[in-house]
Amino acid sequence: MPDQVDLSRYRLDKASEMLATARRDMNAEDYASANNRAYYCIFHAMRAVLALDGEDYQKHSAVIARFSLNYLKTDIMPREYGKLISSASLIRNRSDYEDFYICSVEDTQKLVAGAEEFLKCVAGYLREKY
Repeated sequence: MPDQVDLSRYRLDKASEMLATARRDMNAEDYASANNRAYYCIFHAMRAVLALDGEDYQKHSAVIARFSLNYLKTDIMPREYGKLISSASLIRNRSDYEDFYICSVEDTQKLVAGAEEFLKCVAGYLREKY
């Protein structure tokens, strides 16, 4: 069983992989997949932080709620990421599950750029903690 730091690093690596895939998919004009991968970059980054607290949840909504409560509402991380996380979750769900949903190219570009910014913030935070 990995310790909390190893698990956190693994999840951070997974978030980085998701970001690389989001960029690739966006460049290939596969925007639904880019939205999905950008969301999962953010999701795995949140889970990397929560791993250091010894916390994990089965539901995406629980991960988002706990991260928001522990890190955004306490200003450990910038509160504006709350909007990014909510938007990413909504876009990912709509892209994955709604028939005929089309996210604009601009919104996909914003989501991928936001995921990159969020990942940098989380990685910086985790470097201090490791």
